[in-house]
Order: sequence, then C-alpha cells, then structure tokens
Amino acid sequence: MATYKVKVATGTDLLSGTTDSISLTIVGTQGESHKQLLNHFGRDFATGAVDEYTVQCQQDLGELIIIRLYKERYSFFPKNSWYCNYVQICAPNGRIYHFPAYQWMDGYETLALREATGKTTADDTLPILLEHRKEELRAKQDFYRWRVFVPGLPNYVHIPSYRPPVRRNPNRPEWNGYIPGFPILINFKATKFLNSNLRFSFLKTASFFYRLGPTALAFKLRGLVDCTRSWKRLKDIKKIFPTNKSVVTEYVSEHWTEDSFFGYQYLNGVNPGLLRRCTRIPDKFPVTDNMVAPFLGEGTCLQAELEKGNIYLADYRILEGIPTVELNGRKQHHCAPLCLLHFGPEGNLMPIAIQLSQTPGPDCPIFLPSDSEWDWLLAKTWVRYAEFYSHEAISHLLETHLVAEAFGLAMLRQLPMCHPLYKLLVPHTRYTIQINSIGRAILLNEGGLSARSMSLGLAGFAEVMVRALSELTYDSLYLPNDFVERGVQDLPGYYYRDDSLAVWDALERYVTEIITYYYPCDAAVEGDPELQSWVQEIFKECLLGRESSGFPTCLRTVPELIRYVTIVIYTCSASHAAVNTGQLEFTAWMPNFPSSMRNPPMQAKGLTTYETFMDTLPDVKTTCIVLLVLWTLSREPDDRRPLGHFPDIHFVEEAPRRSIETFRQRLAQISHHIRQRNKCLPIPYYYLDPVLIENSISI
Repeated sequence: MATYKVKVATGTDLLSGTTDSISLTIVGTQGESHKQLLNHFGRDFATGAVDEYTVQCQQDLGELIIIRLYKERYSFFPKNSWYCNYVQICAPNGRIYHFPAYQWMDGYETLALREATGKTTADDTLPILLEHRKEELRAKQDFYRWRVFVPGLPNYVHIPSYRPPVRRNPNRPEWNGYIPGFPILINFKATKFLNSNLRFSFLKTASFFYRLGPTALAFKLRGLVDCTRSWKRLKDIKKIFPTNKSVVTEYVSEHWTEDSFFGYQYLNGVNPGLLRRCTRIPDKFPVTDNMVAPFLGEGTCLQAELEKGNIYLADYRILEGIPTVELNGRKQHHCAPLCLLHFGPEGNLMPIAIQLSQTPGPDCPIFLPSDSEWDWLLAKTWVRYAEFYSHEAISHLLETHLVAEAFGLAMLRQLPMCHPLYKLLVPHTRYTIQINSIGRAILLNEGGLSARSMSLGLAGFAEVMVRALSELTYDSLYLPNDFVERGVQDLPGYYYRDDSLAVWDALERYVTEIITYYYPCDAAVEGDPELQSWVQEIFKECLLGRESSGFPTCLRTVPELIRYVTIVIYTCSASHAAVNTGQLEFTAWMPNFPSSMRNPPMQAKGLTTYETFMDTLPDVKTTCIVLLVLWTLSREPDDRRPLGHFPDIHFVEEAPRRSIETFRQRLAQISHHIRQRNKCLPIPYYYLDPVLIENSISI
C-alpha cells in the first residue's frame, strides 16, 4: 500500500467554500489512483480552509503528473460554487507535489490539473501530458472567442451564446447597472456572461459598486445632476469636490491658471507621454520670433532655443475634424490645437504660443501669454480639453485597457496553465476583462459617459481610438526608446520618466531571469509553437494584422522574447498606473480637464470675458457625470495586489521563486527612493511608486 497525504486549499474570498461533494483522482507515471471522496466528519472546503486527507493506493504511482477534481451533488444540499486555490500532495517518498488551480468550479464538473513545474511543449514527452495541454487549449479556444468591438479597435472576448449545463454562482453579487437617484442606467449585461474566473471577487465587487451609489445620491439630493445651466462662479465648482481631498487635488484647484503648472502637467500629470522636443517650427504653426521673444528671456531668440533643445511641442492633430454632438440641448464644440512650450533657465516648462486649429489663417490667431487674461486662459483651457481626449481615449483606454485585454485573452487561448509564460503573465491579467466589460458599458454604449458628457459623443470618442490604433507602434511601447524618440530623455524635472525607467529596469531584469531559466537558447524560443501562436494572435486580434505597427508575428531569439514580455507586463501594470492613479486629482477641478466645450474656439483676440469663459465650460450636469465616473474608475477597490505581490503560487521551482523575491526587493528600493524625493517637492509624484502600482488593470 502507498499512502498519499493530500492538502486542499479553498479560496479566502467570501463565499469561496462549497457544500458540494469533492472527489480526487491522482495520476502518476506508473499508475492511477481510484476516485476517492474527500470527506471528514463536519464541514469540508469552507472559505479559507486547508483540508487534509489521506489517499491509499495499491501501489506507488511513480512521479505525480496530473490530478482530477470531481465536483458532484452532496445529498440534499443545493449546488454552489467552489474556488480551489491549490492541491498539495506528499508522496510516500516524502516529495511534495503542488497542483495550482486558482479557479472556480461552478457546476458539477471535473477539473484536471497538472503538477506546477513550468514546461513548454518541448519539455513534455509523455502522451498524456501532451494531450492534456492540447485539450486545455481546445476547450479555452472554444469558450473564449474573439469578437469585433468597434471596427478598427482591438477585438475583445466573446462568450458563446450557448451555456454549459451549469448554473452561475447565485451567491456572487451582480449589479444591474442602476445607480440610486442618478440619471445613468448603464447596461452591464455583458459582465453577466463572463466566466466566474474572469469576474471580480465578492470583496472587489462590493467595494467597486457600493461606493458609487452614495456619491451619486448625494449629487442628486443637492440638485446637481438635473441642472443643465452654466456654472455661475468658478468657486461653485468646489461644491462637488470629493471629500477625500489630497495635496495634489488642492494644488490643482489653486494653481490651475498658472503657466508653470500648465507646463508641469505635460511632465508629471496624467498624460505624460505626449510632449516632443521641437527642432523646427512646423509650417502649420507659423510662430515667429517676434511673437515669442518676450517669453524666452534676454539674449536669446526662437531659433537659438530650438537649437539648444529648449522648445517643445504638443500637437493634437489626431483630434482634427471629428464632429461633435449636442448635450443637454446645446451644440458642443471641438478643436485640435497646437501648443508650443519653452524650458527656461528657471527650470519651468512654460507655454509660449497656442493655436486652436491645425490650419493657420486670419480666423485662427496664435494666442500668447501677453494676450488678455481671459483670452490666454481660455486658449489654455482648450488645450486641456484636447488633453482630456488624448488621455482618456488614447493613453488610458486604448493603450492600456484595450491592448492589455487583448494580451490577456491571447494568453488564455494560446498558453496552457503549465506553460512558464502563462505562469509569468497570469498575475498581470487579473480582472482586466471584467473591468473592461464595465468600461465598455460606462464609456462606449448608448447612454453611457461618452454619449452624455463628451463633446465628441460615442462615435467621436471611438474614432479617436481608431485613429490612434492605426498609428500605434511596437517601438512606442518600448519605454526606453519612446523617451529618446520624443527627445525628452534629458528633460529636467520629468519624474514620470525617472520613475517609469526605474520600474522598467526592475521588471526587465525580473523577466530576463525567468525567461533565461526556461529558454536556455534561441532555438527554444523559435521552436515553441504555443509561444508563437500567442504572438501571432496578438498581432492579428490586437493590431488587426497591421504590418506598419512593427509588432512581431514571431519571436526568434531570447532577447526578443524578453523585450516582448517586458512590454506586455509593463503595459498591464505600471503604464496603466501612470495614466490612471492621478485621474481624480487632476480632473476633480473641472476647468483643468473639461470633457466638453459649449462655445466655438475663439477666432479673434480681445473678446473673451469671465462670463464667456464660464459659458464655454461644461454645464453642471455634465461636470457631475464625468466626476462621478472618474471618481469611481480612478479609486482602486479593495482586493488589490501591488506589483510584485504574487500570493497565487504558480512557480514552484527554486530559481523563479528567488527571482520573484529579488524583484520585490528592487521594487522596495525604488519605492523608498520615490518617497524620499517627494519630501522635497511642492507637488509629490507618486503614481509610479511600486506600492501603488497594481499587478494588473483591475480598475
């Protein structure tokens, strides 16, 4: 007789436990155990429990390779779901085998799990293991299918209309999209079709949705969400400020009119990847030396500053020509501005010229800091309006959320759980498909945020993303190259650049250690069919097969794989943190980040007044809708996992476990450096503090 000691760990999330019957079969290289019911007197498989059992076999099973878990009806109890963390088995020779699960079993079903050692196809020789990985991928590819979201945007997950004969977990909360007292009914039906393994935990669901209602209701009771009039006074906008103000929130509301703060936001705001060094004034922006000489300092001129590398350009050409919609009975307006900035000897990046169109002419004056107070402020506000779309549509939704979802879905479909790349990537895909399903409902459906509170409406907002994807390149996602290509690699005071490169370096070193452990040579990379299928699927479904993107369709060397995986993980974690975490702080003061403009761009100077400025800003209702949604989507709910925190045990080999610990130590050093630096800054920059970076896009 051979005795196997078994430990079964149930998830710690509320309602992870089950009263259903759980049985186990153990498969080894020399035989297979009988199916044994795992049962004690009393409760088994309670939430957070680690239950221990003994399985007796007639003979030693050899090296353990697969287990099967059977979830079946138990007596008269109603069926309920079970979340299994892992199964651990101690063999008669004392060797411990780990079988990671980290997934829900919703119905009466069988779940086959492999031993946790990471293996590519080349590492498997046993027919049963090769067949297992093929069957796993066949099942996932059949269940998770690609679907066109908007033509020209990355495709997304489609769950087939048929349902397996299992009932959804009745104990896990679902929100119907109704916000008490608030005039937005959001269609969340799409999220109900998600597999339980893609959906928020109970804790995250409750934290996410039940913080939304009280705030919305407060707006309703104060009569703000039904008010379509203009704001009468700037100070009235503070009435809708979130109660949990921060140093940055207060700074924005007090300094938003200042040119130095306007320039600062290009470096360390929520859209810090747009600015480019300007070496030649473009023909479409006919700025002359006489126009800007007073703002450059003594003893210099525009050409000299261009040659010194002190002139920078923010060009919003991608927004040109998109039609607007009507909001609350009033036609909205739009522009695609250009903004020229100068980095002066005082160490400030200052705007020196703004043009509110891509086409110069007599009806398109170039606004200067020497113009009237309200002309200059409104010109800057138009630029901040363009920033709203550049940030929300491109930097945030497209380049992190939608791209990361495609990365993750391709991983689910093309990499089995035993694959080392699956183990490396899966923590960085957690909850992304769920939050994107919510995001599509909030932002990109009829009656959602884009339709109710943006000048461009639903079609225009989508058009911005379609244009941006058509220009997205592989090199632009390779962070070190991006700074050099934009000419900002040595721009002082660029804390986003400094922190992002530090995190990138730590991440790249971690990825290098993992990749080189499992891929000892280039041939191992090129000869991995599952890896190549993953890369090909991303090219086809995310980049839509566009060769000009520069995204690879195959990987041939270890360095190529390291770069590719680093880009994927950074996009799914730190890149999102940089553009998401500060949303509320920079947008709570609406004039700093308006989503709509109710008057046309100025065609002449000297006509703007305080009254026309206020009349151009979004109305009260639009302001409240945007603030409510951004407040919800920028505040990380509970059940978060900071970068480098991997409680799910996917790697069991000693080398990758050491690499994980080293990665965490490097991140801790980066965090300490950032916090020490921030003590000396008037505006702390902490969005890329590793403690605040989530492993995945889950908000």
